[in-house]
Amino acid sequence: MSRSFDALKPYLDRAMAMQSALVLFEWDDATLAPKQAGELTGNVISILSGEYFQAVNNDEVKRLVKECRKDDTLTQVEAAQVRELSEELDKLDCIPKEEYQAFARLTSEAVRVWTEAKEQDDFGLFAPTLEKVIQYKKKFAGYRAEDGQKKYDVMLHDYEPGFNMELLDQFFETVKQEIVPLLRAVQNSKVLVRDDFLTGEFTDEQQERIGRFLAEYVGFDFSKGVMAVSAHPFTTNLHNKDVRITTHYNERLDSSLFSIIHESGHALYEFGIRDDLTQTLVGQGASTGMHESQSRFFENIIGRNKSFWLPIYEKLQEAFPEALTDIGLDLFVNAINKAAPGFIRTEADELTYSLHVLIRYELEKQLIEGDLSVEELPKAWADKYEEYLGIRPKHQREGVLQDIHWSQGSFGYFPSYALGSAFGAQLYYHMKKEMDFEGLLEEGKLDVIREYLREHIHQYGKLKDSRTILKDTTGEDFNPDYYVRYLKEKYQKLYHLEKEME
Repeated sequence: MSRSFDALKPYLDRAMAMQSALVLFEWDDATLAPKQAGELTGNVISILSGEYFQAVNNDEVKRLVKECRKDDTLTQVEAAQVRELSEELDKLDCIPKEEYQAFARLTSEAVRVWTEAKEQDDFGLFAPTLEKVIQYKKKFAGYRAEDGQKKYDVMLHDYEPGFNMELLDQFFETVKQEIVPLLRAVQNSKVLVRDDFLTGEFTDEQQERIGRFLAEYVGFDFSKGVMAVSAHPFTTNLHNKDVRITTHYNERLDSSLFSIIHESGHALYEFGIRDDLTQTLVGQGASTGMHESQSRFFENIIGRNKSFWLPIYEKLQEAFPEALTDIGLDLFVNAINKAAPGFIRTEADELTYSLHVLIRYELEKQLIEGDLSVEELPKAWADKYEEYLGIRPKHQREGVLQDIHWSQGSFGYFPSYALGSAFGAQLYYHMKKEMDFEGLLEEGKLDVIREYLREHIHQYGKLKDSRTILKDTTGEDFNPDYYVRYLKEKYQKLYHLEKEME
């Protein structure tokens, strides 16, 4: 360790401790905290956010960062931490501390307001708070924007470095040109995919039992992880030996099954980060898109693959005998891959999923860079669902109020979901050249696949960005053609479409 970095490290440790405390409060608030705790907890979060701000953004830290950036004796890991801290300073130094704390307090309150508005199906309850969140985000982005840089590009960079509106417009144009016609062809197909048996009265205990089995089967380590229940499934972590996932239970069996596999994919990324990186500024995923690539890789490319279920389908039938005893594996696999436009993004099939994300991307751009007002948002949302998916939500809880992200101020996050699906498809086709992918699934040898992903992606944390990981692993920069190929191959086969893949 260099002398300059040695002097900086206590400040880094303090900042990470504050972040860990905030993560614990967020976890508790979403899982176990009583409803009445919210306002007082929000005050604590505001104070801790201020402490984090001060721990990072002070004159001594700035001085030490300058020293470190001139120090050519830093190791790769030390240099990466200094790089990340420099970027964090650039974000925070231009924001007044009182505004930073006020925004933390606002988003804590906004989540509660959004929750109530969703329960009451009343966007009007949430609209004034959302307007405040957007104004803060635009103000903060304006503080940070370089000459000529769009505010929404600033927001996008926070989640997916290397991707801006220009690149994302090209990507989503490919999605529109390729996926929308494919969806229309599926809708016009005469093939009927039965999935009624996936809906029923499944107890929470039944779903939890099989959920824990599936989590362990794909590699979730319960000696280092915890599973709980929340309204919106998510994954969080303190370090690579404390990773926490949540799920939810309802009348759709596949909803809980695949939320568990999805969140376990996120968790495997966190478990796989190297010990010398964990609990540092580079001890997390390369980007939200790369993180989503891993969760959606396990959920869809692995979890909806017939080969995955061959060794374990009998166990699933034993867990739900009334629903699945007479349902063969082929029928089950077809059911979990059925494509049908729906209102809820988190319940969407693979084919329509990125169209849900496209809608949110276009709305965010209009809110931040265009002239779309918050009051106009519900109608704009419904219009786009009708345009791309052919359906129009009747209730705001299944429309504009369904996602938590905007209440948290996470503008620029949504595109990462679609990018993650595309990253995963690119990795999948490369891995098929490197190994007998389906054969490994049939034999239950997921450890080989996990180890490949750990070796090429997980271990590096933020030492590499997502595009570098793709280049180093597959030999190519980001290429969305693999995503289109994956969806066409799957759904042309499932729905017996005559149109040949281009």
